[in-house]
Amino acid sequence: MADAYKKDSITLPGAVAMGTGVMIGAGIFALTGQIAELAGPLFPLSFVVGAIVTAFSAYSYIKMSNAYPSAGGIVMILEKAYGPRTVAAGASLLMALSMVINESLVARTFGTYTLRAFGGDADSILVPVLGVGLIVFAYLVNASGTRSVGLVSIVMAVLKVGGIALFGVSALWASGLSFEATGGDEGATGFVASVALSILAFKGFTTITNSGAEITKPHQNVGRAIVLSIAICVVVYLLVAFAVGSSLPLDRIVAAKDYALAEAAQPALGQTGFYLTVALALLATASGLIASVFAVSRMLAMLTDMKMIPHSHFGMPGTIKDHTLVYTVVIAGFLTVFFDLSRIASLGAFFYLVMDIIIHLGVFRYLREEIGARGWVLLTAIVLDAVILAAFAAMKWQSDPLIVVIGLVGMVLVFLFVRVFLARNPVREDAHDDH
Repeated sequence: MADAYKKDSITLPGAVAMGTGVMIGAGIFALTGQIAELAGPLFPLSFVVGAIVTAFSAYSYIKMSNAYPSAGGIVMILEKAYGPRTVAAGASLLMALSMVINESLVARTFGTYTLRAFGGDADSILVPVLGVGLIVFAYLVNASGTRSVGLVSIVMAVLKVGGIALFGVSALWASGLSFEATGGDEGATGFVASVALSILAFKGFTTITNSGAEITKPHQNVGRAIVLSIAICVVVYLLVAFAVGSSLPLDRIVAAKDYALAEAAQPALGQTGFYLTVALALLATASGLIASVFAVSRMLAMLTDMKMIPHSHFGMPGTIKDHTLVYTVVIAGFLTVFFDLSRIASLGAFFYLVMDIIIHLGVFRYLREEIGARGWVLLTAIVLDAVILAAFAAMKWQSDPLIVVIGLVGMVLVFLFVRVFLARNPVREDAHDDH
């Protein structure tokens, strides 16, 4: 399996670009309006709180990645904490599924913004069609090799971060630095629930963790890349949140929640600004999807190589990594066709937060002394995740109970699936030492 990964093929800038590529692709264009719907006029603050919670969560990943950089970083953390058993395999699959869900979120956002450029309806059947087209494109880029992914990620990250920052500054300047998104109060529960989506907007940093074996000087650069990517996204998210809030009243942001940035660009920057913002959205979502597909396919390959999930070639040639790349884009395409943006985001938040809690518990109970982690930081991360998950589930139970049921059933099925598989195909404790 080691031969399938190219050591030192991703530089520190490439790793940062990969992380910011996934985060900005989903966080700004797909989630800003949904966060505003839950948090009300305080939605820019939701990004700040989300960054704080993410900083506590990132601590476990950074400490573990610095000690044990791996091509399947999250799988490695869970396996070292719990052994090659049901908890590790199930939580790893939850993370992989949350990443695939994120890909479908980004793909539908691409379709929505593309149609807005031509005056199309955001509910059109063309939205999933365009989204699936982008997923196929991401597959082709990934199939061409690791260095292609790194180069595309760097170029697109520079263009979109610069472009989105310019949009934010220009919109704020055009509005006279006023904040129009006032009125309405969703309450404390709504605000806390909105942080679940803000965290989803930052979770792309785990893409870096999953590529540890391919990053140059991984014991230092994995942690540095995570910190830098989160810091860049905090600045970009805040700038854009205030720009949207300065251009549109809250009710219009919520009404246009699937394409809030494009809606905000028109009154602030005119028709030219509108089209430039749509172009930025297409660039951001495309690069985000490419980076995410790259990471999740490798995570699934690691799980397969460690014999913690079943694998079938289905007659396809190539390596396990080639096969998991195909599985990733097929599942993402299915979700893109059958789920809308709001439900995709909710499902991703449920899976990610549960997986995150399991990771922190494992590191706290079994690994904190080995890696020199501070217990109080790990416990704080667990409490924050649990509170936000509870508030988000409560809000969704009131507005869309079906997605809560789907989330619960999905998690039960994942753990039941790996439980049955591992019971029939137990993994030897020493079978994973080379990872």
